[in-house]
Amino acid sequence: MELIFIGYPGSGKGTQAAILSEKYDIPKISTGDILREAVSRRTPLGLEAKKYMDKGELVPDEVVIGLIEDRLQQEDAQKGFILDGFPRTIAQAQELDRLLHKFKRSISAVISLEVSKKRIIDRLTKRRVCVQCGRVYNLIYDPPPEDGRCGVCGGDLIQRSDDREETVRHRMEVYEEQTRPLKEYYGAQGKLILIDGSLSIEKVRDEIQRKLNEIMNSDDSSSQ
Repeated sequence: MELIFIGYPGSGKGTQAAILSEKYDIPKISTGDILREAVSRRTPLGLEAKKYMDKGELVPDEVVIGLIEDRLQQEDAQKGFILDGFPRTIAQAQELDRLLHKFKRSISAVISLEVSKKRIIDRLTKRRVCVQCGRVYNLIYDPPPEDGRCGVCGGDLIQRSDDREETVRHRMEVYEEQTRPLKEYYGAQGKLILIDGSLSIEKVRDEIQRKLNEIMNSDDSSSQ
């Protein structure tokens, strides 16, 4: 099963992708992870990407696609994969389709987690992260202990710079401009699944699973 998650920053893509990754035993692949891995391994593409990252510039699509191509050929991705954070644009989606066609594969479904802007702002601006162990809290939905320190390791809690309201609003604007058109692109292919991401983690998980089961059952019946 080849899946893509899209949605606003803070919509729960990473959480739900991790749940599906464990259930289906397929890797969750994010561009951030593969960029860091390629840079640390000093691969040719990793070194090329590092030139842009060091200057604070976006890594060009052709480099990112090359990294995705390398990652999808690894053994753990042969049964399927989950892409989180890629593609971000129509051009990247078209390149991904061409790449998968070369491997005789295709995207099974694109899961869009639908959450209102107000709720996203509430989720992210109220988020606090432990500087020591990385445990994430939310002042409303999952508050830290009363002493305001991490309940796991006792570390200090901070608000990350990209969780401040002005940054969150900018990230949503970027999503609206670049990534939201992907809904039309994959909708036209009949692969788009809309999920209410404002529900609890468990309810979102169950709804995603229900939709994917429908797809798998449809595939099984059509192949008989």
